[in-house]
Amino acid sequence: MTSLLVLRWVHLLAAATWTGGLIVLAALVVALRRAGAERSLLQAAARQFGRVSWAAMGVALVTGVVQVELHGWPWTYGRLHTKLGLVALTVGLAAYHQRTASRSSPALRGVVQLLILIASLGVFGAAVALRAG
Repeated sequence: MTSLLVLRWVHLLAAATWTGGLIVLAALVVALRRAGAERSLLQAAARQFGRVSWAAMGVALVTGVVQVELHGWPWTYGRLHTKLGLVALTVGLAAYHQRTASRSSPALRGVVQLLILIASLGVFGAAVALRAG
């Protein structure tokens, strides 16, 4: 197994952890709310997800940059810009959500979480397009 293949595997695992975690957390929050869970329990789940997801995002960012360099892709490559733009949007939305969630309404939190998930799925789509090109 080449180092590039290992790097790609780690990158994909980190990205899957981030995006898959969003989907699992969304389902978990709905189930916990329906079961009458207290807000403190929901906050604890969100905090733990935050620890794991931010670590995964960091790994994905580092391994992504290294892959671009190893592939020799120019940083001016249009499809790469699309993916990087979606990554920046995702990180920005997640950071905004993390800073404002404690004082936002449940409806606003839900909208922001949905936007984070859509942007994250967009990153996956851009990654597929990047590899296809």
